[in-house]
Amino acid sequence: MLHQMERELADDDPGVLTCDTSCISDSSQSQPTASSISEYEFSCHCCYDILVNPTTLTCGHNFCRHCLALWWESSHKNECPECREKWEGFPKINILLRDATDKLFREVVQRRRAEIQANPKISRSLLAFQRYGDNLGRSRTNQHKGAGFFFSGVLTALTCVAVMVLVYHWGSGVVEQHDLLISKPVSHWTPEEVLSWLEHLGPWTEVYRGPFKQENVNGRLLLILGDEELLKPPYSIENQAHRRAVLAELDRIKALGVKPPQSLWEYKAANAGKSLFLLYALKRSPRLTIFYLYLFDYSETFLPFLHTCCPSITHVNKSESRYLNTQLQPSWQQWAEFLVKYCVLPYQLIAEFAWDWLSVHYWTSRFIIVNAMLLSVLEGCALWRLWTTARIRTLPQKMWNHLWKMLSQGFAFALLWPFVPQFVCNCLFYWALYFSPIINIDLVVQQLMHPETQAL
Repeated sequence: MLHQMERELADDDPGVLTCDTSCISDSSQSQPTASSISEYEFSCHCCYDILVNPTTLTCGHNFCRHCLALWWESSHKNECPECREKWEGFPKINILLRDATDKLFREVVQRRRAEIQANPKISRSLLAFQRYGDNLGRSRTNQHKGAGFFFSGVLTALTCVAVMVLVYHWGSGVVEQHDLLISKPVSHWTPEEVLSWLEHLGPWTEVYRGPFKQENVNGRLLLILGDEELLKPPYSIENQAHRRAVLAELDRIKALGVKPPQSLWEYKAANAGKSLFLLYALKRSPRLTIFYLYLFDYSETFLPFLHTCCPSITHVNKSESRYLNTQLQPSWQQWAEFLVKYCVLPYQLIAEFAWDWLSVHYWTSRFIIVNAMLLSVLEGCALWRLWTTARIRTLPQKMWNHLWKMLSQGFAFALLWPFVPQFVCNCLFYWALYFSPIINIDLVVQQLMHPETQAL
């Protein structure tokens, strides 16, 4: 049919078909070919080679994606390498230009892609550049969602404040209900308070409760008691282990002037600043904090901590006081176990210490144990990222920066502590104690679900 129409047209006007065919032939000859296209038009202005995964910036200039990643990593600037105009958003690959270069310069592009994949430095730069883009996209998404979550955020904040106030009053009430002797001088103790102090030494003191009550022993009389007085009637503490325990506690209250704290709340009430410092320091840097306790608080805090985490099986005597047992010098087996845990799993030491106080602080100990497990996971993820990204050699520099940061923060805390209101300190204390595990759960989920998007 088509040929018949052409013949009819040719019969009517022979020049028509000739003109059309000549136009067709001219148009086919004018089509561009790979040989007639200059490579300069498809070259990157950074490496001056054929574009690989061409990325177009806001200004219109095109660069190889790996060249742009290397430029961004070295300069830390979101600007064009050629005209220095800042780009907006995160640069995307120009798909049309990429397909064109792949068709026109297939062999060159394949060779360059193989070279790029074999270069670990370029691979790390591309990964870091993509992480930056992912984080930028998440931050913009959160900004768009911010208005929608405004009221829920306010409600959450108000709930947290209400819970903090309740916990604050509950914690203060615990100390007030259980014991006020941590702040009351021993010389002002009443006979009832002396009996309360005696009961805290252990259930074995029930045998000696009667003589103390019969003699109406108050704080002043308690201070003059010694080994001979306790051995003779009416006290008649003939058991040497029991007598040593009572004398050890007497020496402590004589040195302190008050009853030593025997629980977390009592320790916090007696050492508000120190308890807040230890809580945050053990969470941020457990190794440095434990070393600080070894240097400056050996007998009062470090020895009980070591004996609790790494108990000795040769010096176990439940009839003696807890303080007397924790003042013994650790054996080499205890030191070996402690040093291994200190270097490898420092948060496990904190968990074991909290586990020992489970009967005294039921829920608080569980919060501490869960938080210690989460912090161990986060520390392991951080070391794994250093190892997989071949940045383990930067570990000494990071350790030095961390040491300097902890020292500066500790010095700032010592200067600002006298000026901070007590209520603010209590809120910070309970926040770190009860809400840190909730925050760390979210961090652990992010680390395990998206490890590649976590920046070092």
